[in-house]
Amino acid sequence: MSDSPTKTLITWVEVSKNSDFTIYNLPFGIFQNKKLSPRIGIAIGDKIVDLSILDQEGFFSDMFLPEGVFLTDSLNAMIGLGKVITKKIRERVQNLLLADNEKLRDHSARGKVMLHRKEATMLMPVKIGDYTDFYSSKEHATNVGKMFRDPENALLPNWKHLPVGYHGRASSIIPSGVPITRPKGQTKDPETGSPVFGPSQKLDFELELAFITGKSTKLGDSVSTADAEDYIFGFVLFNDWSARDIQAWEYVPLGPFLGKSFASSISPWVVTLEALERFKVGSPVQDPEVLDYLKCEKPHSFDIQLEAYIQPEEDKISKVCTSNFKNMYWNVAQQLAHHTVNGCNINVGDMMASGTISGQEPDSFGSMLELSWNGKEAVKLDSGAERMFIEDGDTVIMKGFAEKDGIRVGFGEVKAKVLPAK
Repeated sequence: MSDSPTKTLITWVEVSKNSDFTIYNLPFGIFQNKKLSPRIGIAIGDKIVDLSILDQEGFFSDMFLPEGVFLTDSLNAMIGLGKVITKKIRERVQNLLLADNEKLRDHSARGKVMLHRKEATMLMPVKIGDYTDFYSSKEHATNVGKMFRDPENALLPNWKHLPVGYHGRASSIIPSGVPITRPKGQTKDPETGSPVFGPSQKLDFELELAFITGKSTKLGDSVSTADAEDYIFGFVLFNDWSARDIQAWEYVPLGPFLGKSFASSISPWVVTLEALERFKVGSPVQDPEVLDYLKCEKPHSFDIQLEAYIQPEEDKISKVCTSNFKNMYWNVAQQLAHHTVNGCNINVGDMMASGTISGQEPDSFGSMLELSWNGKEAVKLDSGAERMFIEDGDTVIMKGFAEKDGIRVGFGEVKAKVLPAK
């Protein structure tokens, strides 16, 4: 494989030292501009490689791809070709971008193939049929349990035995840059204990990653932990916006509903599982021992640093937390195995979010609920302003990257501005 962990890759494309989109990454996304219809591209540095033009110029002719497979408004059809094909597509582009390969570098169509990312508008990368959000960070679940249940027995009895999750709303998942409107709903009046209606006063972000399924199953079939990665195409950053006050009133007995379904934001570039292979690490020790169908024979966790920022309107940006995906108690293979163990079928383009990713230190908590301890401790911003939760006009930005032996693979960012309730 061209990007094996032992091989150093050098590209002829100018890529800044701290770029997320190195020759080792090459994520897929959907872009358009005033002249170009929606299509599939690969990011490198500050450029986008237009795969449809590469295809027209014959660079994929030996793969016998379906006509127009790259001229589409989602990655679903391409992902559905299978990992053998998508890996070949990515590796072909990677080889074309290597410093010692002149085929694209000196080609007359290079100017049409490569465009600046600033010239493009990024769209939703996939058409999401179904979306599930897990609750897989032990630190996050413990913090929430301490706040709302029992400080001495924070985790519910089932939490260490299965990856807890809920089925979310796919229609309100939006790409980075699209603003969200503060949600309205019922909350419990703290003075009277009666329900009241109005805009959420406890709007929150949740720092997450999500994986996109690249292979379908039939109803009644299940996916083992050993086979799970065959069904995972790649990952995006995921901001699971939450209205904590609406959620607290509604979630008993059935769980999240209006407090979650109003919006979730994702980064537009899908980082493939292959690009993250070198960053695999072991998962936290699971005690008590899990049931056989959740056991893993190899690592399925990833050392990916995650950061969340708040930028008030007309003010400077402030980092409010730093966490890491390797903190997750339940890994992606266990999540997918549990999701399908009852025979639930999955489809290409389904999205499975991790749940809030929190670490052990207070500055690694992945939500304002934890950072402010449900509004009891103000989070100080660099400008001197304070936040308990997210206010109107605030822009929340999340970033993520993996780095090892001088090799960086990142996700770019997911950002959204909060507009006042309508």
